[in-house]
Amino acid sequence: MMALLSAYLLCFQAITVILCVVTCAGTYTDYCIIGAGPGGLQMGYFLQKSGREYVIFEKSNISGNFFVQYPRHRKLISINKRHTGKTNKEFNMRHDWNSLLSDDEDLRFTRYSKQMFPSADLYLDYLRDYQQKLGINVQFNTEISNIQQEPCESAPDGVIYSMSDQNDEIYKCGRLIVATGIAKPNIPNLEGMEYVDGYETMSMDPDDYEGQTVLILGRGNSAFETATHIYGATNLIHMVARSRVRLSWATHYVGDLRAVNNELLDTYQLKSLDGVLEASISEVRIVKTGNGKLILKINEQGSNNDDERSEDDFDNFAMREPYDRIIRCLGFEFDSSIFNVSVKISHPKGRAKKYPSIKYNYESADNLGMFVAGTASHSVDFRKSAGGFIHGFRYTAQALSRLLEWRYHGNKWPSITAPISQLLTHIIRRINEASGSYQMFSVLADVVILDSNDTYTYLEEFPLKLIDEMIEQSGHEAERIIVINLQYGPTFSGPGNDIFRLDRATGDPSEAHNSNFLHPCLYYYDRLPSEKEMLYKPKVEHLPKPSKLHHIVEDFLTSWDGPISHILPLRRYLENVLDTDMRSFFAEECMEIALTQSTLPYHCEKYYMNGEGFMGSKIRTASI
Repeated sequence: MMALLSAYLLCFQAITVILCVVTCAGTYTDYCIIGAGPGGLQMGYFLQKSGREYVIFEKSNISGNFFVQYPRHRKLISINKRHTGKTNKEFNMRHDWNSLLSDDEDLRFTRYSKQMFPSADLYLDYLRDYQQKLGINVQFNTEISNIQQEPCESAPDGVIYSMSDQNDEIYKCGRLIVATGIAKPNIPNLEGMEYVDGYETMSMDPDDYEGQTVLILGRGNSAFETATHIYGATNLIHMVARSRVRLSWATHYVGDLRAVNNELLDTYQLKSLDGVLEASISEVRIVKTGNGKLILKINEQGSNNDDERSEDDFDNFAMREPYDRIIRCLGFEFDSSIFNVSVKISHPKGRAKKYPSIKYNYESADNLGMFVAGTASHSVDFRKSAGGFIHGFRYTAQALSRLLEWRYHGNKWPSITAPISQLLTHIIRRINEASGSYQMFSVLADVVILDSNDTYTYLEEFPLKLIDEMIEQSGHEAERIIVINLQYGPTFSGPGNDIFRLDRATGDPSEAHNSNFLHPCLYYYDRLPSEKEMLYKPKVEHLPKPSKLHHIVEDFLTSWDGPISHILPLRRYLENVLDTDMRSFFAEECMEIALTQSTLPYHCEKYYMNGEGFMGSKIRTASI
């Protein structure tokens, strides 16, 4: 009856939303996606798979238009690992950082290139094939602007969205998904910036830098990628940024400097003229001399830019020599110019300010019914996980589609319900195969709902930060739960830490809680955490204090299947949580236990004392 009522209400909502727009100009669609890059295409796939009405608007005539120009030096830094030694498709996706999710096995990027770091040109081919083979609905050559809200009381969120294209064609939609990425160059308001070459326009011919002295503003992957491309032709290269170099193998964050780009660190540390330094470029201005050289002048702190300190005070200023070229490689930011001025788009504080502010369900912090997918959704896991990159946001897009299915269409989060005796093997399989929780560690986690002493319901890759809202966000009733989260140790990695120290890892199951590297952690709650507990948990903790906590010891092979080191401690933890014996027995062993003990293990009671008795006998638990 409840299901019928829910279906009726959803149907009524659809009819009333249509009534909101039939009297207005414009084409109405349930879901509008802005941008046909990887994030937009991935969302389109999930909406199409669910049978939803949607359209993707793309301003260019090609899917993934960002990759036409970027990265400028054409080498992707996302891993294209074709061989893992295993045939499990889900496991192999852990190490395939370029493929989007689909049911078509031919749409794996590992089939497009043998290179570990392939060309961006091949990725354009891949995205074209993904869109065309799957029939994803993209309306090309449609540049959307003037996005604004229109009130509609009968709409699920009380508003619908309208927008126009370059031909003044009007479009309306019930839900808006922004997947435009962050493609607007970050250009600081610095005097003399007009003399600087931008990463987006710089010459790609190394001969143009022959014998020149070059300063690069920025110290991320684009800056080092640029340095690697030209440093064989230059006199020297200096790099400057406000913060210190962060190496991805030291921070476990894929957005930090990757080893494939860090060649200049060699020539810097070996004192071969190139150099890397920390300074705030806001404290300088760029002056062009009569002979075309560029000089950095230090501004007087607290005074106008026209007041500069005496050169004699800083005769050892690191950037005192003139440069032939200065190249800006300061990354990108979200472009909010597609919105009408009436639509508020706020940004997080700190370094994540280049992204729009969103909630943990990927909905805009400022606008109901507006969601963000792809790279632009990275603010919720910035510098924590891989949500700003293809191998991460393909799973956050899947999570968003599941949240939308429950919120707007009454379809619960996909789940599996099984006998409690299967829980141990289910968890072992997931921690050793699952790709979404592996790539989006500490962001997406598996959740086990303990329905009763006999069954459990398993939800895969649910947003960790929504655990307190699990009932409202998933549609599943829950009280007692186990959250299975893959996580690193809290203080091991980071700039300045010796991550190669001899005692960096532990193999002792009794020391599992000291694991530094990625490892599974199980949190048992006898009731759902509250919003207050989630809000005020210690910063270094992933979740509020659970009723029972279990770390599975880290493993060099990331294979948590050791009978003694991994499975036995996990089984004992589950026995403690469930207050039952989780061991499996043969019928003869159950018979012996039944004759000698007053209680039976769960396995014996469930599978051998079901009315038939052991091997056809009529022995029952009650008769012992």
